[in-house]
Amino acid sequence: MATYVMGTDSVHTSAEVCDYLSQRIETDDVIHVVNSHQGGDHTDSDDVRDGEDAMNVVGSRLGDTVTIETHQYIRGNDPADDILQCAKEQNADEIVIGVRKRNPTSKIVFGSTAQDVLLNSNIPMAVVPLAKVY
Repeated sequence: MATYVMGTDSVHTSAEVCDYLSQRIETDDVIHVVNSHQGGDHTDSDDVRDGEDAMNVVGSRLGDTVTIETHQYIRGNDPADDILQCAKEQNADEIVIGVRKRNPTSKIVFGSTAQDVLLNSNIPMAVVPLAKVY
């Protein structure tokens, strides 16, 4: 049995990370899906709905195979902190996040959430490259 923590911020991220996980998961695994928002003036009802949609993609794509638990946090934390905290609380075996492809000049710099998770985690991680979505 493996426990995964997956960070997502969109239905596109969820779909691509699900494609990766579908090749690795087994029936007794658990995936904790994290969607995090700052709250206050930085988060509106559309953000919350979009986050719920992103988490629902995981349930619809992988829910017949593994246990899916969703966590939507709107408590003023940085998304990286919420992902790391969930991973610690769930004793995760692996954190899975997506990163958007960048041009050659900025390729060495991930998005701030991905970079913060990578730099502050001692849990194995999988980083899934995401296609550009316009």
